[in-house]
This record gives sequence, structure tokens and C-alpha cells, in this order.
Amino acid sequence: MRARATIHRDFTIATVDRRVYGSFLEHMGRAVYTGIYEPGHETADKNGFRQDTLELVRGLDVPIVRYPGGNFVSAYNWEDGIGPRDQRPTRLDLAWRTRETNQMGVNEFADWAKLANTEMMLAMNLGSRGLEDARNFLEYCNHPGGTYWSDLRKSHGYADPHDVRIWCLGNEMDGPWQVGHKTARDYGHLANEVSKAFKYFDQSLETVVCGSSNDKMKTYPDWEATVLEESYDSVDYISLHKYFGNEEKDTLNYFGRAEELDRYIVTIGGVIDYIKAKKRSKKDVKICFDEWNVWYHDRKTDDQRIKEWDWPVAPALLEEVYNFEDALLIASLLNVFIRRSDRVKIACMAQLVNVIAPILTREGGPAWAQTIYYPLQFASKHGRGTALNVSVDVPRYDCDVSQDVPYLDASAVQAEDGKSVAIFLINRHLDSDLGLDLSLEGFGKTRVIEHVELSGHKLEDRNSIDAPDTVTPKKGSGIGLEDGKLAGTLKPLSYHMIRISLDASA
Repeated sequence: MRARATIHRDFTIATVDRRVYGSFLEHMGRAVYTGIYEPGHETADKNGFRQDTLELVRGLDVPIVRYPGGNFVSAYNWEDGIGPRDQRPTRLDLAWRTRETNQMGVNEFADWAKLANTEMMLAMNLGSRGLEDARNFLEYCNHPGGTYWSDLRKSHGYADPHDVRIWCLGNEMDGPWQVGHKTARDYGHLANEVSKAFKYFDQSLETVVCGSSNDKMKTYPDWEATVLEESYDSVDYISLHKYFGNEEKDTLNYFGRAEELDRYIVTIGGVIDYIKAKKRSKKDVKICFDEWNVWYHDRKTDDQRIKEWDWPVAPALLEEVYNFEDALLIASLLNVFIRRSDRVKIACMAQLVNVIAPILTREGGPAWAQTIYYPLQFASKHGRGTALNVSVDVPRYDCDVSQDVPYLDASAVQAEDGKSVAIFLINRHLDSDLGLDLSLEGFGKTRVIEHVELSGHKLEDRNSIDAPDTVTPKKGSGIGLEDGKLAGTLKPLSYHMIRISLDASA
């Protein structure tokens, strides 16, 4: 089986926004407590932040992190997480039936974000609260001083404003499970008024309005159309969420779900264009895919546990242990975001630590990278720049969720400095090598400067506390440059990141 492909320097898609490799931290399970924050841990700094976790987070080069929810935010009082820790109240979190101690709040998150070299993306409660509380939250975080809320922040030891540039207008407000669930019309009106108020404060702030919780919702895609009718002129992004699973134990069908993601993005892109035309608007609303990941291994068990437990503090929850099969799907999903970089400008893998996450920790013990860590790492480090069109001619297959799925999944990004191209390839075939003949046109002289791969593993192979390196990248083989073509063989069920150096004088 062979694949022929072409990449031309001039056939570009769009600039890949660095924030498409973002992440998410919710006050849920052990994402925060014993995930990033664990006073008393042998690696904890003076603020209680685990340095072993931070090292792994920095390894991902995460550009932006959404916080503090998620479902959690829809009944959250942000004021509970500020001021002296010994005076902060413990509250019931209705979303996950746990107790929240509020030992970490917005100021601590700001401290952690600086250490993690990441940008803050704050979500506000538009479920049980509204415009006034959101406005106060903004003033507390972003105003220099001389007002009640900004001076309160200063009294808490933060003289300089946090200057948060992007704000989520609630979370999954289309979901009946959400505290404060609203109709599309009511939510769109509220989100528009909040966004307008934020722009009155600072016109350069960016806001994200809630789209569908997933593309299987009964209200999809009417929800997006109605919400954007109410808010198009004031917001900058519409959020989308989607989680993926292989309950059927059908690997090729599982891989076909990447095509589902692509259709989701294309559909909502069409809705955006429709509302733009209807309003005779000149602005472009973009997509913020601020929750996405694999989530199915323990989902049913966790759903039952939540119903039965008695309001614990930071219990183990949604701690998916990912396998090699999941890593290959994650690589394909990242390729979709690159190929749709004209639409998707922000994306947040949900979540960052412990809860459906690329990083796991043991309370009082080590932290380690899961299988899905590595495709995200390589895309984040080398997938920034200009997305290039990859024309592919390859055998395809049909499955339940998608038709005409290519066995070769590919994307390419020319680096911001123009000196290299990163090519991301996945051979989805279960047992067949894939011969590769990839033409590089318009680039001049080229050479391979890096090739890493994930291959040779059983689909169920996982990393664990006892065997953290079971699935890790290795030096790639079997691919080389011949007369301006990248040629060779891709092993079955393999992921490759190949960087090509470009002759600047060409």
C-alpha cells in the first residue's frame, strides 16, 4: 500500500495560533489539589506548587490554560478563593458532588501560570450568577487600583493587575445538567451584555461565547445560530466541546472520529458565516475548541461513583489511563486543528493534570507523562507557524462514524522563522506498512533535521507509575529525502514528526 502526497510552499491555509495547543484546569477531582498544588510534597515550592508537575507542563510548552471550569464554574463564587487562606469558606460543589476548600483561587492560579510560562484564560459564572459579579471579577483582576475591587486585590498582596486578556462567558450553557442552564436566546442575550460591559472596560479584551457541549446535542447547531444572533457583534469566539471514545472496541472506527471533529468544525464555520451574512457584519468570529480529549475508559464507573459518594475533598475522578491507541487518535485530532487553523484559533485539551489528562501524579509520589502527552508535545513545539495544505492520494476505508477515511493522516506547518517545515504523519492501517512518496515543492534545498516516531506498541500499551516509559518517542527510521521527495515506509499504527530544514537562500 502506498501514499502519494504533495506539499507546496505557496499553498497555505492560515497562521496556526499558538493557543490551539492550550489546556484546561478545573476544580475537579485531583486536577488542582495533589495535581498542581500539594503543600508538603517533596517537590513543592513555598507556594505549594509541585515542581515535578510544573516540569512536565513546561515540557508541553502550554500557551494558555482555561480556569477554573468547566461545570464547576457555573455555581462558583470567585470571591471564595481570594484573601487569607484560613478565612476562605469550604463550599459544596454541585457539579461533581464534592467539597471545595478554596485553598487555590485566581491569585494562586496567576502565580502558577507565571511559573508554567502560560497565559490565563478565565471562565466566569453565568449559571447561578450574572453581569454584576462578572464585572466585579474583571475589575478585581485587571484594574490597576483606586477602586474597591482593585484595591482589595492589592490588599491581598497583588499590587499589579493580572491583565487577563481572554474570558469565557460561562460554560456549556446548552447542557440541561448545567447549574443555571438557559435557553439559547436567554443565554445569548446575557452573554452579549457581559461581553459589551467587558469591552466598555477594555476594547482589546477577547470574549468566548458558549457553543454546543457536543455535536450530538438536540439543540445543535441551532444553539450556535441563536446565540450568535444575540451576541455576534460583541464576542470574538464561540466555544465547542467534544470528547471521543472507543466503546465499540473498533480501532478503525475510533480513528474515523477525527473526521467527525472535522465535520463539526466545518458545520459551525458555516453557521458563523450565515450569521455574519445575516447581520451584514465585517468581523469574523472564530472557534475556541476549549474542551477536547479522549474520555471513555472509566466514564460509566465514575458517573456511578459521583452519585454514591458523600461530598469528598479532591477525590480521584476521571483519571483515565491512556493507551497507545488513544495517542494515535490524539495525533489525528491535532492534525485536524492544524488543517482547520483558519477557523480554530484556540483549543484546550481537557484537562492538564490527573483528570482526563496527559499528566498523572501520585499524591505524595511522582508525576509522569501519559501516552497522549507526546503528540501534544511535538505539535505544540513544532506546529507553530503557517499551516500548509497537504494533498494526499492514499487508499481509504469506510466505518460507522465516517466514510472515505484516509489511511494516511497528515498535516504540515512551516515554522514562524520560515526556516523549517514540521510534517505530522499517522499510518492508521492496522497491519500494513504504508509506502510514502511525498513531494516538497517550492522550498529549494531541503534536508531532514529531526524524525521521531511512536510505533511498535500494542494498542493497549500504557504508561504507569511503575513503567512510565512504556510508550515514549524514539528516533524515527525508514524515511529519507530523495530528489526533493520524502520517501520511505511508515510502519502500521505509527505516528511520525519529521522536521525539514529549508535553504534560506533558495
